[in-house]
Amino acid sequence: MKIIKYFTTVFLARLSSLVSAQTLTQTIRGVVIDQISQSPLIGANVIVLNSNPLLGGATDVNGVFVIPKVSVGMQNLRITFMGYKELILPNVNVTSGKEVVLNITLEENVVMGKEVVITDEVRKDRPLNEFTTVSGRTFSVEETQKYAAAVNDPARMSTAFAGVVATDDGNNNISIRGNSPAGLLWRMEGVEIPNPNHFSSEGTSGGGISILSAQLLTNSDFLTGAFAPEYGNAISGVFDMKLRKGNNRRTERTLQAGFLGTDLAIEGPFKTNYDGSYLVNYRYSTLSLLNKLGVSVGDATTNFQDLSYNVFLPTRASGTFSFWGFVGLSNQVSTAKKDSSKWETDFDRYSWEFKSNTGASGVSHFVQLDKNTFLKNTFSIAVTAKEQSQLKLDHEYNEVSQGFQRYDQNKYSLNSILTKKIDSRNSVKAGIIVSAIFYDFRFSYMNDTKTAVETRIDQNGTAYTLQSFAQWNFHATEKLTFNSGVHFLYFPLNKSHSIEPRISAKYEPDDRQSFSIGYGLHGQIQPMGVYFAQKLDNHGSVTQPNRNIGLTKAHHLVVGYDRSFTSYFHVKLEAYYQSLFNVPVSTSHEGTFSILNNEYDFVTESLTGTGKGENKGLELTVEQYLHNDFYFLLSSSIYDSKYKASNGNWYNTRFNGNYSFSLTGGKEFKTGEKFGKRIVGINVKSIYSGGLRNTPIDYAASLAAGDTKYVESKAFSLRAKEYFRTDVKFSVKRNRKKSTITWSLDFQNITNQKNEFGEYFDPLTAKTKTSYQAPLIPVLAYKIDF
Repeated sequence: MKIIKYFTTVFLARLSSLVSAQTLTQTIRGVVIDQISQSPLIGANVIVLNSNPLLGGATDVNGVFVIPKVSVGMQNLRITFMGYKELILPNVNVTSGKEVVLNITLEENVVMGKEVVITDEVRKDRPLNEFTTVSGRTFSVEETQKYAAAVNDPARMSTAFAGVVATDDGNNNISIRGNSPAGLLWRMEGVEIPNPNHFSSEGTSGGGISILSAQLLTNSDFLTGAFAPEYGNAISGVFDMKLRKGNNRRTERTLQAGFLGTDLAIEGPFKTNYDGSYLVNYRYSTLSLLNKLGVSVGDATTNFQDLSYNVFLPTRASGTFSFWGFVGLSNQVSTAKKDSSKWETDFDRYSWEFKSNTGASGVSHFVQLDKNTFLKNTFSIAVTAKEQSQLKLDHEYNEVSQGFQRYDQNKYSLNSILTKKIDSRNSVKAGIIVSAIFYDFRFSYMNDTKTAVETRIDQNGTAYTLQSFAQWNFHATEKLTFNSGVHFLYFPLNKSHSIEPRISAKYEPDDRQSFSIGYGLHGQIQPMGVYFAQKLDNHGSVTQPNRNIGLTKAHHLVVGYDRSFTSYFHVKLEAYYQSLFNVPVSTSHEGTFSILNNEYDFVTESLTGTGKGENKGLELTVEQYLHNDFYFLLSSSIYDSKYKASNGNWYNTRFNGNYSFSLTGGKEFKTGEKFGKRIVGINVKSIYSGGLRNTPIDYAASLAAGDTKYVESKAFSLRAKEYFRTDVKFSVKRNRKKSTITWSLDFQNITNQKNEFGEYFDPLTAKTKTSYQAPLIPVLAYKIDF
């Protein structure tokens, strides 16, 4: 544990700076709009609670308010407007380094013509999307920065939530309610985007490091089941990411340096008296910098960099335009040593090069057609380019090719979504999404006899997808709300389609509790490479047996109960059942392959869409939002995840750990004048869950083949040892006159627990070995906002 002592000493040395006696303030400003129609609310009052003298302001004709000279620290706001629910916005983090710019939405009262005051409060367990009733919650940028081991990554942060399990803590792949990581959908500004992670493989939703910059994100939604009709092409979960606008009144900057990279963000206005703004963030890998300085970290050379941006351009009469996007470039290179005495495993004989480049760019046009109706059109381009080559040294140190992979995909999409608020009780939303996909795939690997590299995928061309949806939000009474609608998904490549009804309801007998129920049918297109796997028929001709595989589909049913004991403490219970069908499984009657167990990479096996799956579970969340500088989140899940193979038997899925418990919490200690100048934070996350499932290794067959072979009849019958990991993060935030400085030290897996990932056969030693997940990793970071 010497490394812990060293980093802790360096970190605590930063606590010795003196406290200034000057009172620090900052401006809070923003806009207040209707939750559904997005139209500005003129004359809404915004008050800083417990301020002395009382601070506040009213919105102008554009719904804009400005409150200057607010003391730094956590502040609570109250927003009121005639005919709308009063809103309490707690824990607004005011720092001296940047202005606080808020986008506040109010919900109109259903009960009209009566003198009533209904108070609502922003709660993280409620999603931003008014059409989402069950299995959804909001997450904030602050959570991705505050939670231990989250490292500004939404996917890593989500492992603190009920029903979410990391499938390999060395990256950010997650399993939601027993589903494969491939079932997750990423959206940005209402548009489907490619996997936004560095070092990501084909057919998965995660990677080594998130490309998305926390500097650009604002509060967003995370959904885990029975999604609203607007969400399509997903069967496990949705990250619905929102981007914030840059400051349109003054230029602000953020510089951050740490183990994961060096970031520079800049935002500001284009000109005086114009509401347009820009926001740009660039990051370059710290590991790349160290490599250039001759410092080697690990066995491979690792490089990555990324750029994110959001440009907001309002017009006087033609609505607003936004230009947004991200691009991430990453690669790793490893070279085998030509000295067999240094080979400890067969992997030491391999040289490989891996490249993973991903990006998306869009232009969105928002126009208010009338007070209660708006139209949003978005054109986006998504680019994915991945390559991997592998060489193996023979006994004479000759390099022998082991295969090559290329996955290039350019996707052009047009989204058009119309939202209309009919009255205080009724709202509708409808849209259409058309996409054209230009692809170029190639996949070859060494055959089982180790005699030649065989091509299994070699295809380029164009495919299309068409999606549409319509949904209706109906407030039957002040206490009862219904959401219903339908989603349509069509894949012309093989004429497969899915018509998906969705319906949900929430009943709130009082302002402390709610009952909810939701059902939905959900479909997903297979990873594109699946359709183009090729085989030789009996006549020696190349065929594509998976070309006509249909969509995987799933029925979701969720029942929930939520009880708030105070404004900052609540308990939530959800039970769910998912029935999956049309699942691709092996065509062999003895085979046990199912795509529900696939985490990444091309699938080249011959498949038939006759498989099934079943997920069911019970989730409990006990949560205290930040109150008196303390928060905690206790999440627990008991679940079962099974699949039916082509042989008719049911098996555990790879992700059936059966249970998962996590405790996330933190405490802040404030010092300095009025307790706002210096904030020392301690954050902890601890996870205990059932291990991932594995299939027993057939040792005799592996020895004969010189590669890992499994006992297929006992698929996923073994469960790895219980997974246990504790992360601890220390931070110090210092507010100065015109800047805010934050130091953080994040110990990931602080006890250096050796959590099992799986087993493999090593041909070099002729032994079965165990692979493990991430060890202790200290992450030191420095950030300054100015």
